[in-house]
Amino acid sequence: MIMTARKFISAIAVVIGVGSVSAQQWGDYTLIAPKNSTSATLIDTNNTTFHTWSGMTGQTAYSNYVLPGGTLLRTVKTTNSTFSGGGMHGRVQKVSYSGTLLWDYTYSTSSYCSHHDICCLPNGNVLLIAYESKSGSVATAAGSNYNGTLWPDHIVEVQPTGTTTGTIVWEWHLWDHLCQDDNPNSGNYVTSVNDHPELYDINAVTITAQTKDFWHMNGIDYNPMLDQIVVSAHNTNEFYVIDHSTTTAEAAGHTGGRGGRGGDFLYRWGNPTRYGESGTHFNVLHDAHWIPQDCPYAGNISAFHNKGISATISSVDHIAPPYAGFNYSYTPNTAYAPSTTTSQIACVSGTTNEGNAQQLPNGNTLYCLALSGNIVEVNSAGTTLWSYTASGGVSHAYRYSACQITNAAPAIPTISSAGNVLTASAATTYQWYVDGVLIPGATSQYYTATGSGAYCVRVTDSNGCWLSYSSLFDHVLITDISAFDQSFRFSVYPNPSSGIVNLSGDILSGGNFSVEVYDNAGRLVFTSVNEMVLDLSGLENGIYTLNIRTEGAAPISKQIYITK
Repeated sequence: MIMTARKFISAIAVVIGVGSVSAQQWGDYTLIAPKNSTSATLIDTNNTTFHTWSGMTGQTAYSNYVLPGGTLLRTVKTTNSTFSGGGMHGRVQKVSYSGTLLWDYTYSTSSYCSHHDICCLPNGNVLLIAYESKSGSVATAAGSNYNGTLWPDHIVEVQPTGTTTGTIVWEWHLWDHLCQDDNPNSGNYVTSVNDHPELYDINAVTITAQTKDFWHMNGIDYNPMLDQIVVSAHNTNEFYVIDHSTTTAEAAGHTGGRGGRGGDFLYRWGNPTRYGESGTHFNVLHDAHWIPQDCPYAGNISAFHNKGISATISSVDHIAPPYAGFNYSYTPNTAYAPSTTTSQIACVSGTTNEGNAQQLPNGNTLYCLALSGNIVEVNSAGTTLWSYTASGGVSHAYRYSACQITNAAPAIPTISSAGNVLTASAATTYQWYVDGVLIPGATSQYYTATGSGAYCVRVTDSNGCWLSYSSLFDHVLITDISAFDQSFRFSVYPNPSSGIVNLSGDILSGGNFSVEVYDNAGRLVFTSVNEMVLDLSGLENGIYTLNIRTEGAAPISKQIYITK
């Protein structure tokens, strides 16, 4: 199933509700999936059951989502002899609307176990957050002042490969991004943790056997326009932004990726005391996520603040990150901006643990007070428009339109280029972005780039139910128009090709040229020097850009198509 990121999959259809205030409501059905249950339900705004998934294999653990077309994505409890505590699951399933089990994947051993939240990516892969076990001796070698077993978090991206199987195609480990200024004999020693907010100080607080899960990650989301991940952590009272454009090897280090920092934090917010600065904003947080593009405050990061108003009143907080391309503005030895929340919605009551919020296209907010099972929709002024109390705890709840339940998402768009003209694959509506920023008025299938950058296009199909985003497309602005005039001087054949490509033309006759081949995401995937026959059989099917470079001239580009 083609899928956009879990909270970027908001709908744009306008739905008229029922009742005296329901014209202000948004959507048709709310997903209710009580913990420890084998069922999940969609209820309408009259609190009447519309659809039920019943008799599912395994008990619901934490978060659940409806994917385009009505498939349920759920976390499922398993038994693990090493790891325990709230939010544990170790298993994730996809269940069709009719109840057929489509995918049942386990990520649970004595060495690791997934827990809390999950996130479905545009390509159908699923992000899992998980604990891994580090012995006391390993912890001490990493400079920890606590010499017992630790459970640091990590993230894996799983590509479903069969009914019960999956391949891990990307991973990130907190353990690779720790620092400390206590033990100079440790490899992660720094002279001052204040100088390294891109890393986490393993000794930021005193760790005990009860707090060996010293991060306790509980929420995860993906931003397709930035290719970044945001995670929230209960025990640190912060959220963190991580670069997903890295390879797994880069994610283990400190360089690489669009942000240039490898797997180090690009941004963090909520508790500057953890990196030696002053100020504390969150008092228990959950469910950090980007606000979708079709909602007010789009691009802000939202978090459910359990004790946001008081010890008994929760809030939904919005933070406006200081975006700077694929990085974030930061003044050394200060707290990350902004100094306070951008906006805050007070809940009707509170939940001391768990909970989530969802921003809706008409400006409303749906939030879940998990421990009481109270789910509330409010308008932008905070006025309650709808509420429902579920029996049993409900960690997350989400609202969907009937259109979303019925229809699949549009195909993930692709971008091709001819000079500075970028072309999106066919869709019904378009919106272009560059470096994560919306380009006003760029709403056609074609866009003429006026600068270099990473471009993305957002599309809908004729149903208008779901938003889909392309992969980022790197474009270097071509200012030497003679490059276009020269393009007739070489040819590429056959095109389309099964992989073996021939070059010819007088521009190559001097035998002093180089070839670069880029995929549709702008990644360099092949190079050669002075070769007239190129073996591209190792590339996947798709559209590629072939650049010819000759001495003293601008590169000349042609698109090639690989079909095997």
